[in-house]
Amino acid sequence: MGTPVKAAAAIVPREVTQAKLDRRAKAGQHHRASQTYTIAERIEECAVRCAERPCIIYGDQTLDYAQTNRQVNQVAHAGHQLGLRRGDVVALCMENRPAFLFVWLGLAKLGVTLVFLNTNVKGKPLLHGLQATGASLVIVGEECLGLIAATEMPSGIRYWLWPDNERPAPAEQRLLCELDFELAASQAEDGNPPAQWRDGLVAGDPAIYIFTSGTTGLPKAAVISHARWLITGDVMQTTMDVQPQDCFYCFLPLYHGAASLSVGATAFAAGASMVLRRKFSRSEFWSDIRRYQITICQYVGEICRFLLSSPTQADDRQHSLRKMVGAGLAPEVWEQWIARFGEFEIYEGWGSTEANTNTINVDNRAGSCGRVPFWEKTNLRLVRYDTDNESYLRDANGFLQTCEVGEVGEGIGMIINIPDVVGGRFEGYTSAEATEKKILRNVFKPGDAWWSSGDLLRCDADGYCWFVDRIGDTFRWNSENVSTTEVADALGDFPGLESITVYGVKVSGAEGRAGMAALVMQPGFNFDPAAFWQLAMSRLPRYAAPLYVRIAPLPDMTGNYKLRKVDLQREGYDRAMVSDPLFLRDDKAESYLPLI
Repeated sequence: MGTPVKAAAAIVPREVTQAKLDRRAKAGQHHRASQTYTIAERIEECAVRCAERPCIIYGDQTLDYAQTNRQVNQVAHAGHQLGLRRGDVVALCMENRPAFLFVWLGLAKLGVTLVFLNTNVKGKPLLHGLQATGASLVIVGEECLGLIAATEMPSGIRYWLWPDNERPAPAEQRLLCELDFELAASQAEDGNPPAQWRDGLVAGDPAIYIFTSGTTGLPKAAVISHARWLITGDVMQTTMDVQPQDCFYCFLPLYHGAASLSVGATAFAAGASMVLRRKFSRSEFWSDIRRYQITICQYVGEICRFLLSSPTQADDRQHSLRKMVGAGLAPEVWEQWIARFGEFEIYEGWGSTEANTNTINVDNRAGSCGRVPFWEKTNLRLVRYDTDNESYLRDANGFLQTCEVGEVGEGIGMIINIPDVVGGRFEGYTSAEATEKKILRNVFKPGDAWWSSGDLLRCDADGYCWFVDRIGDTFRWNSENVSTTEVADALGDFPGLESITVYGVKVSGAEGRAGMAALVMQPGFNFDPAAFWQLAMSRLPRYAAPLYVRIAPLPDMTGNYKLRKVDLQREGYDRAMVSDPLFLRDDKAESYLPLI
């Protein structure tokens, strides 16, 4: 399966791209692990520098930077009065609303480490979030009390309530909480708390524990330091030239790094404003853009698919949105997006919450997740990986081998452990065992250490990188390797499709794994098996076209708007486990036939 990308009209000179990347690198050198300037100082600095600039916009409510800081300060004072101190670990379970920022940033001013809990999970995953971080106190938004109530929580866990007038909970659920933290904050002082309250805190200390997306198993709690948050904001502000007049649209969950880092940190670095929405709404997206004059949007690829699936409108190009940043925007979706909604600066990137290396597309090259103009200027390398045997290819000395141009390999990042330097560090997870599993040692020479991304990438002759798949998601069928990402990209514009998740399943008596696609159809659309067969056959090699199709109901999405592959793969096409409609590809009938 070749690189699914259209040729650009002209290739940007390598030196031009590198100059942009050098400015990013310079912006990332402003902070050191030992400095005492932390998130608290950034918030307080913004409250002076951008005092009357809009900071948080939510519905009809607008708070400027000074007002936001006062609300944050009230949380800090209340938390201190209730006994919270530097080094404490507190979990936060709340949907996107201003209170999320008040609680997070207020406790950051005390040197408390916040655990961002997924507001879509209960039971074992919720318990895992507390056990993996050691949090014994949960500040819970009233809208999330049902998750707590539905989980058999261990004794010793305490809950502080933050009410939600929009989504009140039953009275018996409110009784789970020992106090109303919003009430306590409303009665507290609103001046900046004494800096002495966080004495001993430095920027290299943990600020947040953010869980990985968890599409393939229980998520890991990634450690994000104060310095990492600050650097992210400074780097992205420089990359996108974000100005105070800019307005971010934040509908991705704040408990994920995409929103809390790329949006939150960047907005505060620039003094820009943020429009918060509880959850993504296809029907309200463009009306929000126009209502609030939003200029920058964080995306995941599925979001753009959703929006393109809506009927075209006469005013599709009449909006303020000019810049987009995110990941997972397939080349054909990128092209369709621009053709319909107009020209944009799109900053497609590759990396992860915990990554010590990354790439970002600063050239607006459709579909690329970034460029490496000169390999000696980055700690990223692509190394050969045998997906059949799930092992690295090694040379005669036992070291890993870097990929040639166009060759698919795993992205790895050299771990840089220079005292006081944050760039290139791998901050890891709360679990030392999980951290060690992500480190490759003796890679190119004895004693070196590299972060293992688990992602397969390809780099072309011009240095542009293309995401291929996750290791373990790529499967082999009929002696050919199949990328689940490339299959999903090829079929993602099927009429009426809400979302598509592609994965490999075992077939009795056959070697390898056959392709299976779980489709979620939009309301009012029925699955057309013959049309899907035609699309698959016209765009994919026969070995890559899904053998099985599952029509799923409204998706049980992760926060990144993806179905959980681990559950889908386990269930496969077993009728004892799957009640959804199932179809088997029949090439003779030129259709997918119901699987009874």
